[in-house]
Order: sequence, then C-alpha cells, then structure tokens
Amino acid sequence: MSYRTAHPLPPVTLDDVRGAQKMLSGVARMTAMEGSRHLSGLVGAPVHFKCENLQRTGSFKLRGAYVRIAGLLPEERAAGVVAASAGNHAQGVALASSLLGVHSTVFMPSGAPLPKVAATMHYGAEVRTHGTVVDETLAAAQEYAAETGAVFIHPFDHPDIIAGQGTVGLEILEQCPEVRTIVVGIGGGGLAAGIAVAVKALRPDVRIVGVQAAGAAAYPPSLAAGRPVSFENPATMADGIKVGRPGDVPFRIIGDLVDEIRTVSEDALSSALLLCLERAKLVVEPAGASPVAAIMSEPGAFEGPVVALLSGGNVDPLLMQRILRHGMAANGRYLAVTLRLTDRPGALATLLGVLSVVDANVLDVSHVRTDPRLGLTEVEVELHLETKGPEHCAEVNSALRRAGYTVID
Repeated sequence: MSYRTAHPLPPVTLDDVRGAQKMLSGVARMTAMEGSRHLSGLVGAPVHFKCENLQRTGSFKLRGAYVRIAGLLPEERAAGVVAASAGNHAQGVALASSLLGVHSTVFMPSGAPLPKVAATMHYGAEVRTHGTVVDETLAAAQEYAAETGAVFIHPFDHPDIIAGQGTVGLEILEQCPEVRTIVVGIGGGGLAAGIAVAVKALRPDVRIVGVQAAGAAAYPPSLAAGRPVSFENPATMADGIKVGRPGDVPFRIIGDLVDEIRTVSEDALSSALLLCLERAKLVVEPAGASPVAAIMSEPGAFEGPVVALLSGGNVDPLLMQRILRHGMAANGRYLAVTLRLTDRPGALATLLGVLSVVDANVLDVSHVRTDPRLGLTEVEVELHLETKGPEHCAEVNSALRRAGYTVID
C-alpha cells in the first residue's frame, strides 16, 4: 500500500543532508555494502546489505547525534546535553558528545542490558537509571533538561537528526548506483525520513520501503489517519524500532516520500537474524534485521537491485541466545516435544533410540515423575531437539507416533 499526504515540503533538504555529510567526515565510517547470495536467489535480482551494524557504536545513531550536537550554540554546549535511550541512541549521543567536548547525561531504564550501559559509560556519558520502560526514562530526561538547562537530544524528531541519518542514503547511492529498492526499518522514523530526503531528491525512481514490527506498527494507522497516532502497548523483540508514536517531523517526510510500509512478525525477525548470522556472518540486532525479514517474507515484492539496511548490531548476548533458538524453531530446526511413556527401566533409552534412527539431535531432556496429571506408572518427558527443517520435524513426530508414544501438543 502506498501512502501520500498533502503536507508542505519537508523541513529537511538535500542540502541539509550534504552539509551533514561534510560535518561527519572523519567521524562516521562509510560502512560496507555486502552482497547476499541467499536473498539474491530468493528475489531473483541482486540484494545487498548496507552494514550500519559495523558503524562506530554499532549503529547509525552516531550520525544524527553528532550533527545535532555539533550544531548547538556555544552557550548550549556549555550547558551539556541529555538523552534517554535503552541502547543505540545512548551510545551515539555519548560518543558524539565526547568527540565534541560536551558533557552528556544519558537516562536509561533500570532493565537496560548491562553491556549497553557499560558501553554508554565507556563512550563518556554520565548514566542515570530511571523507570522500567523508555517512556518513564524519557520523562525523567526531559525533566532534567528543564531543571538544568541541558539540551535534550531527541532520538528522531529533529531536522538535524534526520539530516545526519540521511547521509546513509547518500552512501547507498554512491556504493550501489544501480539500486532500485531500499528497505529500511522504521521506529520513530528518523532514519527512513533522512534516507528518503536524500534518495528521492537524487533518484526519485528508487522505491523506498519501510518496515515495522507488527507488534509496534504505529505508522500504518498514523498514515491512514493523516496524523501521528499512538500505538498502545507496543511489544516486539526489536527494541530499536519499538516506538509507540511516530515523530512529528519524520512523519510528514515519510508520508510524502516513502513508497510503502510493511510489517513483519516476530518469527520473521528471528529467522532474519539467524540468516544474517549464519549466511552473512554478521551480528545484527532484531531491529536491524527487519528489512531482511520483510524480504524473506515476500521476496517477489521487491524489484532489484535491492539494498537492505542493517541499521544496528547491538544485541545483548542473552537476548541473542533466546532469539536464535526462536529463529531455529521458526525455521523448523528446533523442535520441542512432550510425551508420556511407561515408567520402567530402559524406557528413556528406547525413546532415544527412536530419535537416533530419524537423526534428531537431542539438546535437552526433562524427566517428570511427580505430576498429579500423570498416572501411577507414567512419566512425562520433554525433549528439545535439533532438526533439519519442517519436513524433518514432521518425520520425527511421525516416528514417535509409529513407535506408540503419546505426543502431547
């Protein structure tokens, strides 16, 4: 579906993005563009990854943060800056401030992953924890700004932030001049808006597709309503695009310049992250893998050459472990089955023998005897198996049933 609005010209121009690019020279890297054979085969045309997961601080956020802070007046710099973030924006603001000699205070929720907190402190920010969700943290940061005079650095809703993020679009056109479609994840919208400003000014024929997690998709209803609409209780593993309301500034730009918004499921996100790790050897966070999820979900919908923007790679190792297991299950490569058998010597060994015949690798076994649901001579066994795909999962279940086991769905 295509969305267009009748708003006036956006407040960010190609000249703004080009100015930001000059400002970022020697600060932000021109990140690599890598081809994906697997996705190219699915699409039937070249697919490339724009690897902002390899940017300094692990995401594109440094670009906009640096441009915003560099543009402050001397008296504003002297007052310092403040931001609220659970991860990528925090690190971008921290490093940008350090490079510019500006004191930064970053509010983070109490549940923020420790590696992200440590990285933010390492880049030079004073970290304060407040609240359990980002909305509470955001309120605390804005209150701090009002009390101290520090400049609040919004993660996406400011023209300087958008211009900085738009430099990614200029790099894409330079590295892949034949591009026909750019696919980018959308949270608040700063990155997609910036890319749209740069790319549409130079190549209006290039199609720009935004991607949101289905559990946090505020843009489709907002664009349909013609104004930003809050998405109640957003829920997704992709915390980088888990934003409940579009930003006012990027919303107008996206409504005018972005061709399509797609949504992806949690299964698709985890499968995309797994593909990036296994096939491309790239560590990508769920938000950064959202363009890959969209392409995998409907490869025929994208005209090539396609550039999928991997926007970040900051993922907590414990979360990565859970997501990879989820991705393996979504791809039919991980199977959990619960069944009941007679509690007698050798029963478990016999069961494992059945699994061995169908070449299912046992990862974990849970053996329960004391459950009121079980009969006197019954035992419940939960098995976690590594499998080779959906057909192999079906083969395992069939083998268990043929052997007389009761599989509990």
